[in-house]
Amino acid sequence: MRKENDLQQKVLTTIQKYNLIQKGDKIVIGVSGGPDSMCLLNCLFCLKEILKIELVVCHINHMLREEAEEETKYVQAFCEKIEVPCFIKYANITKMSQEQKLGTEEMGRKVRYEFFEEVAKQTGANKIATAHNSNDNVETVLMNLLRGSGISGLKGIGIKTKQYIRPILECDRAEIERYCEEKNLQPKIDKTNLENDYTRNKIRNQLIPYLQKEFNPNIIQTLNRLSELAEEEEKYFKEIINQTYETLKIGENEKEIVLDLQKFNAISKVIKGRLLLYTINKIIGTTQGISKVHIEDCIKLCANNIGNKYLTPNKNIKIFVKQGNIFVKKM
Repeated sequence: MRKENDLQQKVLTTIQKYNLIQKGDKIVIGVSGGPDSMCLLNCLFCLKEILKIELVVCHINHMLREEAEEETKYVQAFCEKIEVPCFIKYANITKMSQEQKLGTEEMGRKVRYEFFEEVAKQTGANKIATAHNSNDNVETVLMNLLRGSGISGLKGIGIKTKQYIRPILECDRAEIERYCEEKNLQPKIDKTNLENDYTRNKIRNQLIPYLQKEFNPNIIQTLNRLSELAEEEEKYFKEIINQTYETLKIGENEKEIVLDLQKFNAISKVIKGRLLLYTINKIIGTTQGISKVHIEDCIKLCANNIGNKYLTPNKNIKIFVKQGNIFVKKM
């Protein structure tokens, strides 16, 4: 016989296993009013005394659907009932996406995370909890796989990233929906999740059910195990890359990093590629727009020791070889 607090215990175990929350933490929770975020909010509220934490809720009204105002009122009323502070933001995502030339999905995500961090700063919160679950993680893994991602894309969402934590990441959607029903939370359902206008929705509503039916009914658990393995490998690679970087580094400042060419050419290709990405990220703070082709061209440049040629993987970076060194320069 299932007990109503099974999922809460599972969430507590996840929190303890990954050391997500410490005594005295103040946590901002992103709450849309849907099953996932309401499950997260209710779980953390029920565990509040055990964990010795404070909670704050953030809700964004994207002004995209007629039901949005009803969802906002629902979240406000729920927070009033449990006496948790609730911060609301209205954002005209359609207008903003047109102005900034971004897709509505991307714009919505950008606004959400900016608001979470704004409220965290305003309230003195040190953690931000989002309601990603194991199904979301699998969708992300499949999206990355279809886009041609490497191992880093297979690790999926990740249980913890900087100040962001995902306490229900090990819970699947069916468990979450059962919990909401048992606790009579009556979450709001976003009907656009059932439409197949976006890649993620197609993966959720078409690809995963097909894989479950035709190939593996446990595909969610299988791909989450793959995700965990990929994350472990990524952690290992990060340690190796950091050590290798320190060995190869000749000079480093805000505008330029210099690496030893001979030592670079002696390491394996897979480490070379990761090391270049690591170095680029160090100098300009991102590797966005840097493709596999760019990295392979840089490796060839170094192997051939061409001193009169340089590469610009993007407008912010310049890479060239000179006097036995590799120069990675900020433009």
